[in-house]
Amino acid sequence: MTSGRTSSKKGRANLALFTGAALLATSLASASAMAQKLDKVVFGTNWYAQAEHGGFYQAKATGIYEKHGLDVSIEMGGPQINGLQLLVSGRRDIIMGYPMANVKAVEEGLPVVTVAATFQSDPQALLAHPHVTSLEQIKEQNLDVYIASSAHTSFWPWLKAEYGYTDSMARPYTFSVAPFLANTSVVQQGYISSEPFAMEKGGVTPTILLMADFGYPPYAQSIDTTTRLVRENPDLVKRFVQATMEGWVSYMNDPSPGNALIKQDNPQMTDEQIAFGIEKIKEYGLVFGGDAETGGVGIMTDERWEALRDFMVKAELASPDTDIKKVYTLDFLPEEPLLLQ
Repeated sequence: MTSGRTSSKKGRANLALFTGAALLATSLASASAMAQKLDKVVFGTNWYAQAEHGGFYQAKATGIYEKHGLDVSIEMGGPQINGLQLLVSGRRDIIMGYPMANVKAVEEGLPVVTVAATFQSDPQALLAHPHVTSLEQIKEQNLDVYIASSAHTSFWPWLKAEYGYTDSMARPYTFSVAPFLANTSVVQQGYISSEPFAMEKGGVTPTILLMADFGYPPYAQSIDTTTRLVRENPDLVKRFVQATMEGWVSYMNDPSPGNALIKQDNPQMTDEQIAFGIEKIKEYGLVFGGDAETGGVGIMTDERWEALRDFMVKAELASPDTDIKKVYTLDFLPEEPLLLQ
């Protein structure tokens, strides 16, 4: 016969088991509900995964997007991918864009708008052999400059206007450093955080002439979305910007979580290449330099956009009637500056 004390123990055990099961069920239901409440966002980058995209990947890897109620899918860009087309067609919700392209898009009536700027300056540079030390010298020696077709509507008109470059100097860039390594009189475009690494591996430490250091005005790696999303779900846009900028602060302090995702998306990306990219991002203050030193990562200003508009009008890349205020908005920037810690 079972004693009352034994029955009492069994009762308590059963109650504890029931309570534990109930708590687990409640926890699972709560987690499921939270997962269902996450807003899905398809974000498109401008190239294959790399250190220059670190803040976005960090925000995903460390759960920062989820903390802000977002389920973000990061889709890589590439040379054959037109991010603006994907955005306007609805296949992307938000993209990593380029302010000059956005000015033209708005002029053409496309419903797009820039809501933040990841890079305070354009990392695009001219890369020359060590004996070439200035933008003026490239013109004086009439050197061949390898540029992509997109350069003709971005930095090439600026070089023509400010330094007297001519179209006869331009050569088609094939996204390879091989011509550069084979000929000491070749100059080519390149991201300061990417192509110099390949050149050094090929035995040449290039002269890096970052055009932003000489007055080239655009931001880079802007966060662009549609006017419809801004109108219909402004809270989602604001949360995406906030989470991304928190991701950049986190990435600069400990990039390992973001790097793991970068290499998962782009297996050809090595630890050495990523480390080089991060070093250059810091060295040139791309993310936390300029206005971001005090205004926080992602900041944009009316003055910078007006300077871009003036340059584009002068270079005949934009109409004098362009209303630059339709191209961007400052409404979605973090309310409190996010600074490098």
